[in-house]
Amino acid sequence: MSGPPARPEVVVVGSLNLDLVVRVARLPGPGETVLGEDVFRNPGGKGANQAVAAARLGRRVAMVGRVGDDDAGRQLLASLEADAVDTSQVRVLPGVPSGTALITVSEDGENQIVVSPGANARLAPGDVAAAGAALAAAAVTLLQLEVPLEAVAAAARAATGTVVLTPAPVQPLPDGLLDQVDVLVPNRVELGQLGGGAAPESVEQAVELAGRLAARAVVVTLGADGALVVEGGQASHVPAVPVAAVDTTAAGDAFCGGLADALAAGATLRDAARRAVRVAAAACLRPGAQASLPTPADLRALPAPAGG
Repeated sequence: MSGPPARPEVVVVGSLNLDLVVRVARLPGPGETVLGEDVFRNPGGKGANQAVAAARLGRRVAMVGRVGDDDAGRQLLASLEADAVDTSQVRVLPGVPSGTALITVSEDGENQIVVSPGANARLAPGDVAAAGAALAAAAVTLLQLEVPLEAVAAAARAATGTVVLTPAPVQPLPDGLLDQVDVLVPNRVELGQLGGGAAPESVEQAVELAGRLAARAVVVTLGADGALVVEGGQASHVPAVPVAAVDTTAAGDAFCGGLADALAAGATLRDAARRAVRVAAAACLRPGAQASLPTPADLRALPAPAGG
């Protein structure tokens, strides 16, 4: 491909990790050893997953991040480029390992994940400033918390389109960050942690917790129960798509990519959440992170949402 990249519709500022995945009959308990299958290497990282998810649905996407000058970094860049993601703002750092995620997946599709950030931990506000033109052009900016908070905050300030933040892994947020966020996308557990308590056990509790947060709107991902959209003091439930999950590793990232795809097209938040639920469901049908992310054809093959 020659010439400058096209203006992106979606910019992702975040992490790139090489996932090392082992499938097991069941997840181990504390101090327990279980036998697993062969290791599966798959490009991942919340940021890169969200970038590929939106790109695979047809959006022009640019990625802002860092990788190491190693085999993993080269594989991560190649994976993004294979889906036409603009990687011109992904800096390669010599002498630093690329991010790595150690993932255990059980037979029922549940997982445990440990992340070693590597080069991701070196992403700085200067990297965000260098991507200023892309951030100004994008209709949607996707953020997560697998890179330093200073870089996340700088991206939220610089973005001129809709800012979507996945608050994972949950950590104390700098003052004013949520004021810059248009759509916060936590799961149940993350919503409880951000609200200072346990995960909500009912829709009413989730709505109450979401109302405590400063983001303009909150979309709570509920896994097999779909999603909850809280906006303007009103809450609405988006039903799930019934599927037999194989691997839920990238479902949350697929959801955010689907949300960005729809928002970039001008959809309302509720309609965007309805599309995002379908994207997340489709991502549960194949193993791996980026390997599982669906195309529009995959979405058309899904059944109707539960409850119509």
